[in-house]
Amino acid sequence: MLELAILKKKAVDLLCQLIETQSFSGEEDKTADIIFNFLTDHGATAHRQDNNVWSIHPRFDENKKTILLNSHHDTVKFGKSWTYDALKATIEGDKLIGLGSNDAGASAVSLLATYVNFLNEDLPFNLIVAITAEEESSGELNVASILPNLPKIDLGIVGEPTQMDMAIAERGLVVMDVTVKGKTGHAARNEGINAISEAVEVINWFHNYQFEKISDMLGPVKMTVTQINAGKQHNVVPDECNLVVDCRVNELYSNQEVVDIIKDNLPKVDVNARSLRLNSSRISEEHPIVQKGIELGCSTYGSPTMSDQAMMNFDTVKMGPGDSARSHTPDEYIYLSEIEHGIERYISLLNGFSF
Repeated sequence: MLELAILKKKAVDLLCQLIETQSFSGEEDKTADIIFNFLTDHGATAHRQDNNVWSIHPRFDENKKTILLNSHHDTVKFGKSWTYDALKATIEGDKLIGLGSNDAGASAVSLLATYVNFLNEDLPFNLIVAITAEEESSGELNVASILPNLPKIDLGIVGEPTQMDMAIAERGLVVMDVTVKGKTGHAARNEGINAISEAVEVINWFHNYQFEKISDMLGPVKMTVTQINAGKQHNVVPDECNLVVDCRVNELYSNQEVVDIIKDNLPKVDVNARSLRLNSSRISEEHPIVQKGIELGCSTYGSPTMSDQAMMNFDTVKMGPGDSARSHTPDEYIYLSEIEHGIERYISLLNGFSF
């Protein structure tokens, strides 16, 4: 087993490599190479499908339960307001600045270091690490694409910036295209049915409607009209107004249930969900992994932001070094001490754990 101090340094060095290798969502082939080589260089058997890389602990036993360590190595594209070179790892004291440093490179390298730490140990559970692609774009070639190739997973630890606290619930997402119909007419005369005017009532409904079930962890289902488009020219009353609605679902509803309720309340409006696969999640506070985390000093909370937890139909917790408020921001950064603490807490979480 590598000394912990050496393992921490290797994790930071790996993160610097990842930052300096462009890995926009859907374009992660070169960072997948780096992660694959990191695993093999440390004695693990690595597997790859598209830009997803994983390794199964060599002492896998089908009679044991299995834990998946997962994070992602893709990033969003950086904006013009960066004052540092986004694709350069810049270290200033304890701070490491660079694209993907916080979201979610620090989690990825900390989980990889944790896996390497346990690589030669007999464990009371099976361990798999998977650093996967297309999380930021919810793409088809993300973690969900490899789950059928993995053994049955009983628990997932999903690495995202949570300050190493435990998100035990996460909102789901449904994006809906909503079409409100009217009838064309000449704008100079009082004729036609203005679809924009009709849409005002629909927008107000989305703004004011309250779903009955309110989560103690995530609060109510939240709907926001985020885009609107109508009309082809100034002198024609528009016969169609198109809205886009962002709906964040708590764990008390499935995405399908939410869409059905909306359609029941708006029978004259076309409502089409783009996808129903990004469902909410929640793990019991009594689950052994949550209890172990609480013993280690983790607080628990419900996360408003979505992650690859939405792709997993087994118990999951979301936790990792960094702060979600830094994600997708100019001059994104992570503290080196946060990575060190993340590795320590992941190892402590799994040391002696059983379920």
